[in-house]
Amino acid sequence: MMAEGKGLLAMDESMGTISSRFEKEGIPSTVENRRAYRELIVTTPGIGDCLSGAILFDETVHQSTKDGIPFIEVLERAGVIPGIKVDEGAVDMAGFPGEKITRGLDNLRERLADYRGMRLRFAKWRAVITIGKGIPSKGCIHANTHALARYAALCQEAGIVPIVEPEVLMEGDHDLETCFTVSQSVQRELFVQLEDQRVDLRGLILKPNMILPGLKSATQASTDEVARATILCLLGSVPEAVAGVAFLSGGQSPQMATEHLNAMHVQYAKLLPWPLTFSFSRAIQDPELHYWKGKEENVKGAQQILHNRMLLNDLARKGEYKPELEKEYA
Repeated sequence: MMAEGKGLLAMDESMGTISSRFEKEGIPSTVENRRAYRELIVTTPGIGDCLSGAILFDETVHQSTKDGIPFIEVLERAGVIPGIKVDEGAVDMAGFPGEKITRGLDNLRERLADYRGMRLRFAKWRAVITIGKGIPSKGCIHANTHALARYAALCQEAGIVPIVEPEVLMEGDHDLETCFTVSQSVQRELFVQLEDQRVDLRGLILKPNMILPGLKSATQASTDEVARATILCLLGSVPEAVAGVAFLSGGQSPQMATEHLNAMHVQYAKLLPWPLTFSFSRAIQDPELHYWKGKEENVKGAQQILHNRMLLNDLARKGEYKPELEKEYA
């Protein structure tokens, strides 16, 4: 999963999320359109040269190509490891206004056994942490990191590699320093909980946010500032035993996410005790979804756009990305 020069594709949007993305492009969110969109992705030529794994959604793991080949099998043939999002989304946390808790631990042991039988080899669980007036609270951080640790322990029991995703959201007007402080607090508490639940860090992947100012912040940060803050945060909170770090894009533009990942490798590669890669969703898929528009005649062009975006991120993982390549790969 952390193969050199490759990354992970987070194509695990929930029904609500993919419907909203379709709506923006004028695409009806029907079962067939969702299936066709997933087929476009998994059958992209050369996908296995760019990706080590793909995170799927429950609907997707039961779908097949129009020729009847299960998507799981299509990915395996391409050399891409199939995984699954197993959390059931974030809901309001009782007693903690403005904060969320992620559902899905009930019956997770049984669901993981079923997924393992379907040849899904890793899983993902996302916790949502919001920065605002008086939040995040210690109670919210503790509850979400404890749930992440329980999920990870159940995954390892089932023979499935857990990806733990403690996402500190970009929404808000907070500055870079606040994001750093909150993210490091969350990550440190996460690894306390993982140790308490006896999770083997050698078989775990962390999927964190990059350290960024809020989208509404009056002061945005340079690429170098983001890279430095992100690496310092990780070095101060993530044990060396962790198998790897795969960043979420968190609402960044495709080019911004790629530039930040590249800068980390250019400037700090020799300091990293773990491999560092991408696990982007919108930052990879938005350009090809915009081109596709739900039209069969646009499939090949959309696949080329998708492949090129993945190639740019592969270059960033090696510290070889240049902004001028955006035009060449457009």
